[in-house]
Amino acid sequence: MVSTAFDFYLPSKLNASHPPERRGVRRDHVKMMVLDKKTGSVSHDQFFRLGDYLKQGDLVVMNNSRTVPAILQASLLRDSKLVQQRVEIRLARRRNEEIWDVLIVTDEVRLGDILQFSSDLTAVVIDMKANSPLKTMIFSKKGTELFNTIYALGEPVRYEYIHDKWGLDYYQTVFASHPGSVEMPSAGRAFSWELLFNLQRKGIELDFIQLHTGLSYLLDDELETSPTDNYEEYHLSEKTIEKIRKTKAAGGRVIAVGTTVVRALESAGIIGAISGVTNLYINQSFQLKMVDGIITGFHEPKASHLDMLTAFIPQELLWSAYEEAIEQQYLWHEFGDMNLIL
Repeated sequence: MVSTAFDFYLPSKLNASHPPERRGVRRDHVKMMVLDKKTGSVSHDQFFRLGDYLKQGDLVVMNNSRTVPAILQASLLRDSKLVQQRVEIRLARRRNEEIWDVLIVTDEVRLGDILQFSSDLTAVVIDMKANSPLKTMIFSKKGTELFNTIYALGEPVRYEYIHDKWGLDYYQTVFASHPGSVEMPSAGRAFSWELLFNLQRKGIELDFIQLHTGLSYLLDDELETSPTDNYEEYHLSEKTIEKIRKTKAAGGRVIAVGTTVVRALESAGIIGAISGVTNLYINQSFQLKMVDGIITGFHEPKASHLDMLTAFIPQELLWSAYEEAIEQQYLWHEFGDMNLIL
C-alpha cells in the first residue's frame, strides 16, 4: 500500500532549520493554525493560547518517549581484522533490551561482522533483511546500561534542512522520560511546563503514553516503502484507557498530541492490547474510535502523516488550509509551528 499523500510546493525558507529558542521565540510561542474539521475554517494564533480552544473535561494525550542520539560511529571488524575504520550506524528500531534494527551506511557489511563502538561497546550483525537496507544487531550491553552508553556516544538524527549541530536537548520534549525514539516526537515540542499547568488549572486532563518512533528516512530516495512497513513499539496504561472512556462518556474530547499518539491509541482500540508493536496505517477511509482531535506540526509533501490527517478532516479542506499556512509563512518540521485540528 503506497501513500496517497498530496504533493505540493513547499518553499525552502519555510523549513525550520533553527529551534524556536534560537530564533528568539519561546518554545510555546510558536504560531498555531486552528482548523475546524467540519467546516475547514481556519484561524491563526500562538500555541501558548491552546487552552482557549479546549474546554474543561477534554483530555490531552502526549507521547513521553525520549529521543535517543541514534547516529553512532564504529569500526567494522571481520574475523578479528579491520575492514573499515569509520562506519556510520543509524538506530532504526529497538527489538528488545539488546537487539536493534539499524541502518549501516556501508556496502561492506556481512552477517557475523562486529561493530566496535568504543572500548566497552560492540555489536554483532545477526540478520540481513531481504528487500530492506536494514540489518539487525545484538549489542554487548542491554537495557539502561546500553542506553547510557548510546547517550554518551551518539548524535541526534538531523535532516538536510537542519544546517547546525543542535544538541540533543533541542530534540526533546519537556516531558520526555522513556528513552526509545530515534526521531523526535515533534508535536509535543511546543509544550512548556507553564502551558501544561495552565491547561490543568482550566480543568483539562493530561495523560501520557509511549510510542517509540522509528527511523523514517533510510537514505535511499529510490526506496519505495509503504506506511504499513513502519513497525513501532507502543505502551499505554489501563489508566489511560479508563481516562479516555470517562472523557467520552462525559462528552469531552480526546486530543492526541502528534501522529504517534493517534497511532498508539487507535492501535490499542483495534487490537485491545495496551502494549505492543503497531504498523497501523491511518487514512481517509479509517474510522477514528479513540481520538477526536489532533495537535500536530506541518508535514512535508507526500508524507504519510498527511494521509492520517485526512481521517480527521476531508482532504480538500486540509489542502486549502495548507495553502493558507504557506501564504501565512508557517514553519515546517520539528522546530516549526503547530496545527490544531478540532
